[in-house]
Amino acid sequence: MPAAGPPKAKGAGRPPRLSLEAIIAAAERVLRSEGPEKLSMRRLASELGSAPMALYYHVRDKDELLLLLMEAQARRIPRPEFPDEPRDRLVAVATTLYELLAERVWIVEVLTGDDFTAPSALWFVDEMIGAAIDYGHTPEQAVYIYRTIWFYIVGDLIIRVNGERRRARAAGSSPENKVIAGVESGTHPHLARVAGRWSELNARDTHRQALTAIIDGLLRSTDAPGGR
Repeated sequence: MPAAGPPKAKGAGRPPRLSLEAIIAAAERVLRSEGPEKLSMRRLASELGSAPMALYYHVRDKDELLLLLMEAQARRIPRPEFPDEPRDRLVAVATTLYELLAERVWIVEVLTGDDFTAPSALWFVDEMIGAAIDYGHTPEQAVYIYRTIWFYIVGDLIIRVNGERRRARAAGSSPENKVIAGVESGTHPHLARVAGRWSELNARDTHRQALTAIIDGLLRSTDAPGGR
C-alpha cells in the first residue's frame, strides 16, 4: 500500500474568507485613499482579492455599505466631557465635530452626496441643540443654530479638501491666486491691499476662531427663525 503523502492545506490557493468586518475595513481604505467617487463593489472586490458577487452575501448594495461604514466610525468616536456653560459647550462640541471630520473628510463627502445618517453620531446634534436651548433659545431656534453651524463645517471642509486636491494636481500658483494677484487698486482697492498675501491668508486654518465667532453671533441673535 503506497505511503500517504503530507496532508493538503484546506482551501490552498483560495482567497481568505470574507467577513463584514474585512469588507468595511477595505471600504475605508479605498475611501481614505481615493475618495467616495472611486468606491464601487467592483473596486472593493479588487481590494479584497474577491469576486464582486461574493460581497453581496454580506451587504445589499453600496448604500448599505456606506451606512454600515459610517456607523462603525461613529461608534469608535469617544464622547468627551464638555463644559457646563452652554456657550462654551456649544463651541467645544462644534470644534470637536469639525476636527473629527477633518480627519475623515470622506464622511463629509458621503453625507453631502446622499441622505445618510449614522445613528451613533446623533449625540453631536443633540448636544448642540441642547446647548442652544440651555442658553435660552426655543427648540426651533436651536435647530436653526445647529444647522447654520453644520453648514459652515461642511462648506469649509469641502472647500479645503477640493483645494488641496487641485493644488496636488497643478503646478505653480492656483488660478484664483493669479486672478487676485492681477487686480488693480482703481477697481478693487481693498483686494489690491491684500493681493500679495492672498495665498498665505487663504491657507490659514482659522476654524476655531470662525466657529467661535459664528456661535457667539447666533446665540446673541434674537432674529433666529422659529422663535416666539
